[in-house]
Amino acid sequence: MKVAIYGQTYQDDALDYVVELLDELQKVNAEVAIEQNFYQLLLENRDTNTYATFTDSKGLDSTFDMFVSFGGDGTILRATTYVKDTGIPIVGVNTGRLGFLSTFKKEDVRKVVQEFKQGDYVVIDRSLVEVVDDSNIPEFQDLNFALNEVTVSRKDTTSMITVETYLNDEYLTSYWADGLIVSTPTGSTGYSLSCGGPVIVPTAKSLVLTPIAPHNLNARPLVISDDTEIRLKVSGREENHLVSLDSRIASVANGTELRIRKAKFTIKMIEYTSESFLKTLRNKLLWGEDKRN
Repeated sequence: MKVAIYGQTYQDDALDYVVELLDELQKVNAEVAIEQNFYQLLLENRDTNTYATFTDSKGLDSTFDMFVSFGGDGTILRATTYVKDTGIPIVGVNTGRLGFLSTFKKEDVRKVVQEFKQGDYVVIDRSLVEVVDDSNIPEFQDLNFALNEVTVSRKDTTSMITVETYLNDEYLTSYWADGLIVSTPTGSTGYSLSCGGPVIVPTAKSLVLTPIAPHNLNARPLVISDDTEIRLKVSGREENHLVSLDSRIASVANGTELRIRKAKFTIKMIEYTSESFLKTLRNKLLWGEDKRN
């Protein structure tokens, strides 16, 4: 068993659960590698054994059985920039808040290893979106993909922008809004959800266009097939607007055409039998709070 560990922890006791995981991995004689900066943090705060390390550019390959992310959903999004197209399955241990992606409770961290060894899990392919290379945005040349969403939004102004939108080169509409979100099924429980978008199961072959605070009052989120190529062009009072791929942001000149499509590879997520997507929905959205259920 070969395991990579990554994290960004802001809680004093979070490293205790990393130590618990390492102890459980030692019991099964697992080969372990820890992200370089996270390992340094661990060494400075806890007594631990010597482990191999990795960075975002070296040390990871397809021979790893699991990539464990300690943190919240934002940490999982950053974890994808390490895993890229290697096919290493990711599981999240939640030391953050809501956690639609990081579903494992930190108190149950030993079960990450135990249930994996027992085979009580499935691996789900999560689709990605990418900004096509010819968009010529320097910040996205090396990492042009996103697990949750690509977003265009206004910059340095309180005025709305106009997002001219085409689907497979056919004109759809021009959104007058604070911005537009192009979300994957995974991202449907993120920014898109907070802007009124639908919840979509991770295996759906769909993308969602969700306007941010639209001034066209009849503009509604639109679910489209994930084989659709989306072309966006922004205009507004300022010279630039923002484009974000998950948590990575670039400033782009108005009038720049942005082409977005489903990426050619997927991110594999480990879904444990005890922590299914539907169970997460019930818990995080409080659907079970209605006593009639």
